[in-house]
Amino acid sequence: MNQLPHYNSLANALVSLYGPKVAITNTDRLSGGDINKAYGLTLNTGDKVFMKANAKENLSFFKAEAAGLRAMAQTKTIPVAELLCTGTDDGEEAGYSFLFLKFIEYGNINSDFWTTFGRKLADMHNAKTKLKSGKFGFDEDNFIGSRTQLNTPRDSFVTFFRDMRLLPQFKAADSYFTKEDRTLITKLLDHLDDFLIEPEKPSLLHGDLWSGNIICNKDGQAVLIDPASYVGHAEADIAMTELFGAFPAEFYDAYREVHPLAPGYENRRDLYNLYQLLNHLNIFGADYLQAVQSIIREYVA
Repeated sequence: MNQLPHYNSLANALVSLYGPKVAITNTDRLSGGDINKAYGLTLNTGDKVFMKANAKENLSFFKAEAAGLRAMAQTKTIPVAELLCTGTDDGEEAGYSFLFLKFIEYGNINSDFWTTFGRKLADMHNAKTKLKSGKFGFDEDNFIGSRTQLNTPRDSFVTFFRDMRLLPQFKAADSYFTKEDRTLITKLLDHLDDFLIEPEKPSLLHGDLWSGNIICNKDGQAVLIDPASYVGHAEADIAMTELFGAFPAEFYDAYREVHPLAPGYENRRDLYNLYQLLNHLNIFGADYLQAVQSIIREYVA
């Protein structure tokens, strides 16, 4: 796959992608994530572009998102947001960075939506993975929400999950914990391999798979957006789908037909979601502390 184009101005990006006579005929400010501004750009060519914008120094957000989308697209298994380019522009005060994606026209969820989505996600999890070193991780760090997500590869998934997922979040959240909490956290990390298992094979994950990161397009297909991708245990993606209200049962039934979950998944699910809840604790504050403490005590109290 060719390298994603990068442009030094919004105008240059539009001209290169759509020709010298291109013009923006309408700009819609869109609701969405907390991190970036989002716009729908309607062009005189008849095309429509989804544009994310952030401070110029935060271009790394878009580079990381692009890397995750490209990795998922390369599996040729499941629809993902289509990348167009990244760029920076000095036109406003300190300037800004941007990401162009093909605009996704919304459609209606049909009777096959969740079944098809479950099978396609399982296909992505079954796809071959390849990192420059190690079996689990990613070739670069990225982001989970607004926080850096470390992806230094490891040959063991349990080691990766301890070193690159739980440990950095626990360190960042240390001020929330009591002395008793810290004793239990140390015990959990020291005995993590008593609770988690190595997968039969590494899987490419979306990494932040909740309902807000899935769009139903005009063809009634699920399209993945906003990844925090890495190679890990497929169970971590499935666990995330259950954290804030589970998907319909037909999704899980279809997924398991293609990618069966190992026995005991339900006993591991909360540990995967501990990472997500710790991240919420570090971003949003103490409202998530009780949920974090509850999971810790579920395993080692």
